[in-house]
Amino acid sequence: MSGAETEPLLGRYVSSGRLTVSGNMGFENGAEDYVRETDAAYRYRDDEEGHRDGLQHDGDLVTSTEARSLSRGLAQRHLSMIGLAGAIGTGLFLGLGGAIQTGGPLGALLGYAVVGLVVCAVTFALGEVSALLPVTGSFVRHAEFLVDPALGFAVGWNLVYGIALSIPSEITAICVLFTFWSEDVNPTAYIMAFIVLTFIVGIAFVRVFGEVEFAFAILKVLLVVFLIVLGIIIASGGIPGTPAIGFRYWYEPGPFVEYIATGAWGKFLGFWGVLTSAVFSFAGIESLAMAAAETRNPRRAIPRACKRIFYRVLLFYLLAILVVGLLVSSDDSRLDDSSGTAAQSPFVIAAAAAGISAIPSVVNAVVITSAWSASNQSLLAGTRVLFGLALKGQAPRIFLRTTSWGTPYVCVLFYTVCMFLSFMSLSNGALTVFWWLVDLTAAGVLVSWSVILLNHIRLKLAMKKQGIPDERLPWHNWWTYYSSCAALFMCILILLTGGFKVFTQGNWDPSGFVSSYLDIPLVVGAYFIWKFVKKTYIAQLDSIPLDEAFKQVDLYPDEPEGKSTGWVRLVSWLWD
Repeated sequence: MSGAETEPLLGRYVSSGRLTVSGNMGFENGAEDYVRETDAAYRYRDDEEGHRDGLQHDGDLVTSTEARSLSRGLAQRHLSMIGLAGAIGTGLFLGLGGAIQTGGPLGALLGYAVVGLVVCAVTFALGEVSALLPVTGSFVRHAEFLVDPALGFAVGWNLVYGIALSIPSEITAICVLFTFWSEDVNPTAYIMAFIVLTFIVGIAFVRVFGEVEFAFAILKVLLVVFLIVLGIIIASGGIPGTPAIGFRYWYEPGPFVEYIATGAWGKFLGFWGVLTSAVFSFAGIESLAMAAAETRNPRRAIPRACKRIFYRVLLFYLLAILVVGLLVSSDDSRLDDSSGTAAQSPFVIAAAAAGISAIPSVVNAVVITSAWSASNQSLLAGTRVLFGLALKGQAPRIFLRTTSWGTPYVCVLFYTVCMFLSFMSLSNGALTVFWWLVDLTAAGVLVSWSVILLNHIRLKLAMKKQGIPDERLPWHNWWTYYSSCAALFMCILILLTGGFKVFTQGNWDPSGFVSSYLDIPLVVGAYFIWKFVKKTYIAQLDSIPLDEAFKQVDLYPDEPEGKSTGWVRLVSWLWD
């Protein structure tokens, strides 16, 4: 892109050796933009068509546009609960039964544990990079800075497309959930109501979004804790008239399920089949840093949120999958329910068997809030990615327009228009087309995780190449380079093998193949198109201008941290 396409991010290197840097960073104790004389290690010149030759690098610190146009309304508690609300959703409340069916109680537990370790690596990698580079668009912009602008373009537009379809899909799911109580109401009423509600949350102050997600996350945590405790009570025979179950289902039909094949190989395939569903259950945890440029004290808040949220989510999921494995047999026919309502929840099945009639409605109500929460989170992530792409000249500049309170309203309007795709659910033929479109980006979670891990690996390698010690990072851990390498290998392996079922005899399914693999050529194609058109380069490790990023850390530290008092201190363990 030419020099006129976008404002300088880290800096624009010119042959005179003069480097313009946006120094505000958007902190409450920020400063004016400044111009600093420097020895230009990376020089380029623009020809008449705006093409560059020689070594160059588009840096990626917070731009003056972000500092001026966006508002830092999110606190660390918001980030922690956004990540928690994103990861605890319909996958936990409705999807665990399917994991038990596929892998058995122990196979499902091991599958979620393995993916949980991958999530650990992803969140820590995201935290370390985002603390150094707290920008709008998070790992999409990091990919431009640390890897290749073409990679940021490809992943960014893959996210934009996926989110444009995921929001109406969540609204469609809400309509289905309401049918649990009554099918007499016209679905149009639900669709319009949630389009309006989602738009209001999206267009309001970012703090409003933070508070809404904060409330939803607390609601989800309370329900998860309640269901886990209730499950333990039911399994131990604590409900009058209900015999103790214990580990009965671990012995018969057994801890593993033979999936597709027989014997030990079939049991392994059952375990492996759980991995894909586990990935989608944890999806959303990567969105907590999307609004990093709108977060107060991001160098402290983002790492703390990443660290806290990981073990809370992992603890909830592992306890939940363990309890579900106690409550429901892997061959229970009630797990075949595909209604999309609370009726398919293993917790509801166990509660109904114990004679507790109120649980289904409670679970269904919270799942509705989960689906709406997911649409709100998708809207926040999508608008910030689109805003970030526009900053880099990879999307029309009209998407940079913001309200006086710092919301990118054109981005919100774009996604609001996409929400009306949910009306396709009213027609059977259109609904089939809609779900095919959604399937195109079903593997996008693994693509995003892979990019997060690759960004972190590149950062660590660049620091080593430039002789910068890890201690200069705002947050670092000695083991994260190794965990990122291992997790990247696992993400790619799961991505390539996640649809293995369609290649087995008698199980070919075009829809399954599309949802598992078509996203890969879409991302690769977008990468090479931008690379060919814009002549981008993979950044050399010694040319990534990390010094400027570290100088920003030193020049603009976080504000002093206040202490929680009163009742807030009693419950702050959830996010602090």
